[in-house]
Amino acid sequence: MKLILYSKPGCHLCEGLLSKLETIKQAPDFASLDLEVRDITTREDWFAAYEYEVPVLCVLKDDNLQTIPRPSPRASVTQLEKTLRKYI
Repeated sequence: MKLILYSKPGCHLCEGLLSKLETIKQAPDFASLDLEVRDITTREDWFAAYEYEVPVLCVLKDDNLQTIPRPSPRASVTQLEKTLRKYI
């Protein structure tokens, strides 16, 4: 399973979500999870799609990219794990 985080430099919301995702990846249930961070400033198509939306979290499953609803910045790691379980 692959998660993709669309992010941009200097985005504190992106950094907070990334930190929580890295913590989650350490859990045995999520050990096989592959996390890719995509900097939207490196590609025009990503920038056009997500300029005002970052952080955007997607799951790549069977070659289909599905956007996961943005978790609250105040969501705990446990709450984020519960959300991820719904989509993974």
